[in-house]
Amino acid sequence: MAEQNDSLIEEVKALLEAEPTNAPAAVSNIPVLREQLAILVSTGKCKEAIGANLSLGLEQVKRLDDKDVIKYHTRYETYIGAKTTDSLIDNFLSLAIKAVGMVIKIDDANALKNELKGDFIITKEVSQYFGGLALRYGSALAVVNAAAITAKHVDFSEQITEQSPVITEELPSNTE
Repeated sequence: MAEQNDSLIEEVKALLEAEPTNAPAAVSNIPVLREQLAILVSTGKCKEAIGANLSLGLEQVKRLDDKDVIKYHTRYETYIGAKTTDSLIDNFLSLAIKAVGMVIKIDDANALKNELKGDFIITKEVSQYFGGLALRYGSALAVVNAAAITAKHVDFSEQITEQSPVITEELPSNTE
């Protein structure tokens, strides 16, 4: 019985480790994918992004067969998608907490953000939403994310009121 379980576990592991390599669109773009992998190698983040250390650099990327290029590039796309989604989630939560904080007092915004990010349901749903946006809008999200990062650093509580000496000097009185 134990041998059968071990065999089944090994079979499941093999299935999980198998990566799709029959992507027809990717096959025609092998030189582009290879170039993107070469750029990744040159950044020094290859091990982190694709789980493989192409330590020999660009020469090693040139020698990869097409199947490995597709495999590593698929891993790279997954890594980029995850990083993009994490960044969008972080900025969305920061802005949402800031907006709520304008209405009600929040004791510890960072603790709240960490707890929200740690919640499986919230993270799963928001990840799917932002993952879909990333797929549809790609690099346009860079502009949106830059705006979100900027907005989370703006102090919206500093508003000019009628009591401000600058405004009261410039406004005509209501009695005229």
